[in-house]
Amino acid sequence: MLLDFQTYKDKVTGCWAGKNIGGVLGAPFEGKRQMNSVEFYTQDLSGGPPPNDDLDLQIVWLAAVERYGRNVNASILGDYWLSYVIPNWVEYGTGKANLRAGLVPPLAGLIDNTYKDSCGCFIRSEIWACLAPGQPQIAARYAFEDAIVDHQGEGMFGEVFCAALQSAAFVESDPRTLIEIALSYIPGNSAVARCVKQAAASHKEKLPLAEARKRIHNEAPGTFGIQGVKLGQVKKDGNEGLETGAPGFDAPENVGITIAGWLYGEGDFGRALCAAVNCGEDTDCTGATLGALLGIISGASRLPKKWTEPLDDKIVTMCIDKTSRGVWVPGTATELAERIIRVTPFFLGQELCDIFAPGGMTIECLEGRELYCSTATEYLPFINGGGIDESLPVAELTALSPYMARYSFPAFNIFVDYCGSVFFKTGERRAVKVRVTNSRTQKQQQWAKISLYSPEGVKVLNGWSVEKPLNNLFGSKAEAEFIFEACCFNGAKLELIVDVSLEGRHSNGQAKIVLMRESGAAPGSGE
Repeated sequence: MLLDFQTYKDKVTGCWAGKNIGGVLGAPFEGKRQMNSVEFYTQDLSGGPPPNDDLDLQIVWLAAVERYGRNVNASILGDYWLSYVIPNWVEYGTGKANLRAGLVPPLAGLIDNTYKDSCGCFIRSEIWACLAPGQPQIAARYAFEDAIVDHQGEGMFGEVFCAALQSAAFVESDPRTLIEIALSYIPGNSAVARCVKQAAASHKEKLPLAEARKRIHNEAPGTFGIQGVKLGQVKKDGNEGLETGAPGFDAPENVGITIAGWLYGEGDFGRALCAAVNCGEDTDCTGATLGALLGIISGASRLPKKWTEPLDDKIVTMCIDKTSRGVWVPGTATELAERIIRVTPFFLGQELCDIFAPGGMTIECLEGRELYCSTATEYLPFINGGGIDESLPVAELTALSPYMARYSFPAFNIFVDYCGSVFFKTGERRAVKVRVTNSRTQKQQQWAKISLYSPEGVKVLNGWSVEKPLNNLFGSKAEAEFIFEACCFNGAKLELIVDVSLEGRHSNGQAKIVLMRESGAAPGSGE
């Protein structure tokens, strides 16, 4: 189906206006475990709205897309994250520290990251939905690249779910259908999926909102609402029966609360936002994410003036470094929407976006069953791959090991599997696995030479280079495992280079493997 320009513009503008409204509504109650009784804004907004980090982080992503278009990936986003994002709290700061240490995404979002399953990335889903309206396969794929900069696991599932949900909402409005579509992009046994299903089941059973909140929480207990609360006080003040989870395990519950607010709102914008915020926890995130979704569905033209007029369309940022000249910050939600609309043709390409269509630009959208996530099993392995996209379906991309780093080159892709650890010990054998696949556009029969280069003091025990056939049939790959030992290496950081070249072509590409000495293992001791 075709999405006409005026409808698209109205929905994108509605997305950011709704995002702003929900974030402002929920901000005063953030981080509190309690049932609230909010009915409208509680702040004095005469001087304008307060800053909204849920919204402004995505302005950094927009700057990256304006420069790199559809080529943007986790590595590029990581560079922008280091350059322009100010906060160093929890997962944001851990992601930065890992990037600075040389750990690439997804390792940057995984290692030593207590808050990898928290809420800091599902709040960044809207940019991808607006750039890929009615194309949840695309929106979810870029949401994955975004998430793994500073999250993993449930945190990443939360953003992929929200991006698919919001992208599909450009062409579908039925809540139950949209939930099913979005769930198809993440593992069905994930905590995010379980909390979303619990929200839907509670509403279907006509349970009171307070009971739904309790069920969602206990499905995957989070801790966002008890930060700074003494353990003895956790189950008081109306929180009896709520279990205590692991620190940082926050995305599942809050995504579930977002869905509960939507369903319990029964189609009313303000009622839905208040229902989400009234469940407590990460209230600015749940309110903002839901506000964006409702804004997409309704469009800016149908948002209630009661909610839009107090904010006067203004947005205020707090997390962007404005001194480095790399990010231009818009002053209104409308201005932000217009910038996204201008870059959408560059992002989607002429095959999906017709800027010369009579009556204005149109966007080709999926519909019906096409909106659900595809799977690799839809095609017979090793069948003639002509015309079949070699990219991993999003559901399988999200299921990859978090120790799998990916690199893309014009003629091939490299997957480096750290085999479950980024640490090494002197005298201990380690292994890494390398997989090479054809690119989605240049699939040819060829031979891949896979080599591992190591520094002095590191011995590759099973040969430093191999040549493997790389066919052009669907699902073909060339794989190698390298076993090595840091027998005489005394450094704290071990850097190896994987080099892949294609015989008979100039094509080649490299990937750096970074390993850290395991804590307590003295250089040269073998312990």
